Amino acid sequence: MHPIIRPSCLPIGLVAAALAGSVSACSRVRSPTPAPNAVFVDPAPGERHLRNIRQLTFGGNNAEAYFSPDGRRLIFQRQERVDQGCDQQYVMNVDGSGLQRVSNGRGRTTCGYFYDGGRRILYSSTFDSSPECPAPPDRSQGYVWPLNNLEIYTAWTDGTDLRRLTRNDAYDAEATVSPDGKRIVFTSTRDGDIELYTMKVDGTEVRRVTHRVGYDGGAFFSPEGDRLVWRAMYPETAADSADYRRLLARRVVRPTRLELWVAEADGSNARQVTRLGAASFAPFFHPDGRRIVFASNYPDPRSRNFDLYLVGVDGSGLERVTTSPEFDGFPMFSPQGRRLVFASNRHAGERGETNIFIADWVE
Repeated sequence: MHPIIRPSCLPIGLVAAALAGSVSACSRVRSPTPAPNAVFVDPAPGERHLRNIRQLTFGGNNAEAYFSPDGRRLIFQRQERVDQGCDQQYVMNVDGSGLQRVSNGRGRTTCGYFYDGGRRILYSSTFDSSPECPAPPDRSQGYVWPLNNLEIYTAWTDGTDLRRLTRNDAYDAEATVSPDGKRIVFTSTRDGDIELYTMKVDGTEVRRVTHRVGYDGGAFFSPEGDRLVWRAMYPETAADSADYRRLLARRVVRPTRLELWVAEADGSNARQVTRLGAASFAPFFHPDGRRIVFASNYPDPRSRNFDLYLVGVDGSGLERVTTSPEFDGFPMFSPQGRRLVFASNRHAGERGETNIFIADWVE
């Protein structure tokens, strides 16, 4: 059985499918309306790196929360109710206050990110193709991720001045920005495979940075902006390659084993970081540039329980960060490394509910 996870920048409803039946013993029923203030929750045993954990959202599905450059705000995607409606982009303060939808409410959005000193945001959306929610993938093909027709947009942080940056009948998503604010790294199927590209923040000067057959996605720049980290799945046999290409022609991809890779910002000197034989995803550099935090179902690749891990950029020093029996994923350090934000099923009020948590980071 392949693990069921939600990859970075795909519908939050996949988390709900993954976590069905996995509600914490200390669950309590809550309103789907976001609370005005954060609620402190206890860490799970052994979570020594996390202190003062606060739950910021309550109800529905919430994931992929990323800090503004000043560390005071978060942008994330939210589905108001579990398995109902499309994901939309929201901004809130790091204490959970000031919640505001910043996408236009049409189609499905994903992959929000701050840039331009926190004055602008990026996200991807299907709304130019259709204002409706995209249909789910055909599950007769097994568990697959859809590659919807997504384009990348930019706007002010209140959602105004919306501009389109990509124009392809392709999957253009998973966009993040270099620390100097000059280039965007993103995933696209524009050349017939699932590859990483960079472009200037105005959408010009597009450069392809990966060239190997297989899935490359979820990339982030290093704190210095000179390297990239991403997740990858490369077919290992002729049969694997044929299956990958067959599904790609149908605009889906089947996750089997995802490993982490790093390279220079232009794609050169690519090297594999993890060899865990599991579904490892959502990597993000520690501000020291020497370590990477990520989510994985290691050591049991058949498990639906994902935890956060730390690993050195050379693959050494693997360390487990979270230990809760529920899903933990999509980690990001604050700019100074003092806080960690992540999505989790812990303390869920109903099956499949995913919320945003923030914690003080302890070395």
